[in-house]
Amino acid sequence: MHWPPGCVTLHAMTDPEIPPLHDDLIFHGPLSESRADQLVRSLGPLAGRHVVDLGCGWAEFLLRAVATDPTATGHGVDLDQAAIEHGRAAASARGLGTRVTLEVGDAGAWSGSADILIVNGASQVFGGEPTRHTVNALEAGKRLLRPGGRLLLGEGFWEREPSAENLRRMPITREEYRSMADLVDLTTEHGYRPLWISQASLDEWDTFQSQHALGWEKWLSTHQGHPAFDEVKAKADTHRSFWLHGWRTVLGMAYLTLALA
Repeated sequence: MHWPPGCVTLHAMTDPEIPPLHDDLIFHGPLSESRADQLVRSLGPLAGRHVVDLGCGWAEFLLRAVATDPTATGHGVDLDQAAIEHGRAAASARGLGTRVTLEVGDAGAWSGSADILIVNGASQVFGGEPTRHTVNALEAGKRLLRPGGRLLLGEGFWEREPSAENLRRMPITREEYRSMADLVDLTTEHGYRPLWISQASLDEWDTFQSQHALGWEKWLSTHQGHPAFDEVKAKADTHRSFWLHGWRTVLGMAYLTLALA
């Protein structure tokens, strides 16, 4: 899961070495453990099912889904090698190493097949113009899902119409997202039936944004005088400005469990 869109990050840099996001985050998105459990249940029985997560990050959600049934298998793809290595270690520690494979690669180019496809905050992996990202994810689901398959789509939507000031303060255009109703209508227009519709709460958003920024703040608290101090501080301040002046209470995160019609 890669969220929020346009988020500035130094976490992948080695100089300065910022703590990895998984030190402070469970999921790389506005997702609580209780909502994650609910979303796994929304996928239906996973016995014998192959679950694929494109843009999986460190694959926490994928691991939790596969762990619910001893005959389920999983595969995740992400460009972030450090995240994939962390996910592999977690899979091994939980006894899932033989049932879950994690691959460093271009998730948008993956061409296998799945019973369950997860694209959670990661529709950008399919490339193209940002205004096409949601459609690209829906079209990918139709290519990759086996008959009877389900797509778990985590996607942004406008909780309320963004003002000109909101849009000025965040790296997102008005055209990239739509209302929840229009988002769900878009899925049905592309051949899906919605089985479960929910959204991240404000508390989930605030928890995620605070945890996302925590690595920078911990680094800043112990690196006064470091040559990169001003750069890291500027990145952290920019991210907080995007969040508080831009998308907070404006941009929502929808979690849609979709069945092919």
